[in-house]
Parts: sequence; C-alpha cells; structure tokens
Amino acid sequence: MALPQQPSPPTDDVLSVEDLSKRFGGVSAVAGCSLSIQRGTITAIIGPNGAGKSTLMNLIGGLFPPDSGRILFAGRDITALPPHRRAELGLIRTFQISRELAQLTVFENVVLAGQTDALESPFAAFLRPRQVRREERQLGLRARALLERVGLFRLADEPAASLSGGQKKLLELARALMLDPQLILLDEPAAGVSPPMVRELARTIRDLRDEGLTIGLIEHDMELVADLADRVHVLAEGSNLTSGSFREVTSDSRVVEAYLGIVA
Repeated sequence: MALPQQPSPPTDDVLSVEDLSKRFGGVSAVAGCSLSIQRGTITAIIGPNGAGKSTLMNLIGGLFPPDSGRILFAGRDITALPPHRRAELGLIRTFQISRELAQLTVFENVVLAGQTDALESPFAAFLRPRQVRREERQLGLRARALLERVGLFRLADEPAASLSGGQKKLLELARALMLDPQLILLDEPAAGVSPPMVRELARTIRDLRDEGLTIGLIEHDMELVADLADRVHVLAEGSNLTSGSFREVTSDSRVVEAYLGIVA
C-alpha cells in the first residue's frame, strides 16, 4: 500500500529554480539549471559571457516560458504565470538598460509605478472621488519617501531624462519598491555607472537587505559582488556550476576554468 504523501518541509527559499532548460533553435541557453535565493539575502548570479545569465533572468521574470523545469516563488509554482502576475505576487525585476519615462519628472515616474487599475480608470474620479484623492495622496507620500530613501528626493521635480546613469538605476529601484516586492531581481545594476554612484547603489542595496528585502542580482563587477553578496551562484554553459560564498566560488578551479575557457 502506498504511503500518504507528506507535505514539503518549510523552506527559507523565496525563489527556487528547478532543472530549468531553454533552447533557441539549436542553441541551449539554459540547461538543467537549479538554484535558489534565500529570504532576506543578497544573492548574486555570475558567470562568463554566454553562460545563460540573461536568459535565466528572463525565464524567472516570465518574458518567455522554459522548455522544461519549474520556478517556485514563495512556495508557489509560477512557471506558467505572465510577468504582471509575478509582479503582483511580489517578484519584481529591473533591466540592465533603465526604462524610465524620460519626459516625466522623477516623482511622476515613481508615482506611476504604484498606480492601481482602479486609479487608471477614467470613471474612478467621478464614481469615487474621495477614494481616488486619498489614494493619490498616499501614493504621493510614498513616492516622496522612497525618493528620499534612495537619495533622489532633491531631483524629484527634474525630468527623468536629465538623470545620470547611476541615478537612473536608483530611480528604477525606487519604482520597484513602489510595488511592495518580496524579491527584486537586479540586472547588472553597476553597468554604465560611475564608481561613486556604484558605491551609492551598493549602500542602498545593502541597507534594503538589512531591512528585510530579498535581492538577486546578475553582475559582472566582481568587486561589487564580493562586497554585497551573501551567496553566489556561478553559471557556465547554461547550468549552475557551483554555489557558495564569494570566497568559496572564486577559489574553485572549475570557476577559474569556466571564466578563462569561454571567449567573451
């Protein structure tokens, strides 16, 4: 007689990727990749060019479906969910190239990120004017608090197009925080950012972790990874080669071989 199936034990993993694979034509971009991100940590995903990092990020974010495997978020299978449903559950990602609305102010960009469908309805102001005004006021207060949190409050009324590369990354972070995330995935936050702004970004990311937010990041800047990451996953040829602390993975001969053996 078959024994009754026991429930899965509780886990501290907010995100689990299980045996994920994705091919594009004859090219295997992700091949049986498994890794996890623990709640309340900063977890980095690194690897040489062509290792599958961006494809993995896109699979986790829901931009396209995997060929096999599954993705669990807070214990729920989200493999088939579209990006907006993942965002509603608290899985938020940013992009390597900032996607601000250039002609709007910094403040307007952040407020817009937090608007609900109810506020966007053309009938809401007529049917529920007090509720709409209250929600708009709350959104404004939250947006200003978050801009202060990431150090952009003094630029709140400036057009987003006028920001530097690093400031745009901070704006992306503020927009993500408006959605009350459980997990933020950062795609190369240091790319195209000046060293002083990288330090500012690192300070902000570390502070958010210390306040309980979970953060995953893909990053080529090994100095930043060493500074921030509690745990590191190393991808090579589409799969997870090894995991551990930064010191552990960088002392692994397989990691050295993977970086030196794949041409950028």
